[in-house]
Amino acid sequence: MSKLLGKVAYVTGSGRGIGRSIAVKLASEGAQVVVNDLDDAPANETVAAIKAAGGKAVACVGSVTDPSFADRFIKTGLEAFGGLDIIVNNAGYTWDNVIQKMTDEQWDAILDVHLKAPFRILRAAAEFIRTRAKQEAEAGQAVYRKVVNISSVAGTNGNAGQANYSSAKAGVIGLTRALAKEWGRYKVNVNAVAFGLITTRLTEAAADGTASIDVEGRQIKVGVNPDILKSAERLIPLGRAGTPDEAAGAVYLFCIPESNYVSGELLICGGGFRM
Repeated sequence: MSKLLGKVAYVTGSGRGIGRSIAVKLASEGAQVVVNDLDDAPANETVAAIKAAGGKAVACVGSVTDPSFADRFIKTGLEAFGGLDIIVNNAGYTWDNVIQKMTDEQWDAILDVHLKAPFRILRAAAEFIRTRAKQEAEAGQAVYRKVVNISSVAGTNGNAGQANYSSAKAGVIGLTRALAKEWGRYKVNVNAVAFGLITTRLTEAAADGTASIDVEGRQIKVGVNPDILKSAERLIPLGRAGTPDEAAGAVYLFCIPESNYVSGELLICGGGFRM
C-alpha cells in the first residue's frame, strides 16, 4: 500500500547519496517529489530514476544557500504538483578543521548550508501551509504535513575538528523543536533525524587524502582515513556503517501517517552509536 499517495515532497540535496535514497523512497510510496542538487546531471538522474519506476518528480537545480533559492524551490513544487506535504532539509557537506585553523569562511559556509538554508525554506513554505491549513480546518479536514530536518550525532554530542558542523547540526535540533511548537496548530509534524556514520562519497575510505568535491568553486576534501574508519565502525554496536537506504528509512518513519502524533522529536539513526 502506498502510504504517501498524492503527497508532494520537497527534498534538498537529493541528487546523490542519502538525499537521493530519501527521494526515491518517498516516491516509491506514492509521493510526487521535488528533487534538488547543485548540479543538473545528478538532479536529473534522480528524477529519471523516479519516473522510470512509475513515479512523478521534477528538478529544482541550485544551491540551497542562494538567497533566492527557497522561494524558487517551493514555487517549483507548487507549479508542478499544486501542493506541499513533506519537506526534508537534507542538503549539506562538511568542511573540517580544528578551531585555531578554521576560517570565518569555513564557519559561515557550513552554518549557511545546514542551518540558514533550512530556515529560509521553511519560512518560504509558511504562507502556503498557514493558508491551506486554515482552509482545511474550515472544511473539517484533518490533513497532517511533515517536516524532517537532518541533524547528526555531531550535533548531539560534538565532534573534534567540526566546531562549525557540530554547531550547525545542534542548531537544526533547536530549529526543529521551535517550529514544532509554532506549527502544531497547523497540523505540521516537525522532527529531526540525526545520522551517525552513513556510507556516502563524503565518508568513504580515502587513504591518500586527495579526494575532494567541488562546492560552488571550493575544493572540499572528503573521505576518511581507512584506519580511522575501521576504528569508528568498531564503536558502532551494530558493527558497521549504515547505508543511504537505511538512512532514508529513518526519515520515512517521520513522513507516514503513523507519526501524526509525533512532533519535536529527534531520532538517532546510527546503529546504536551516540558518540
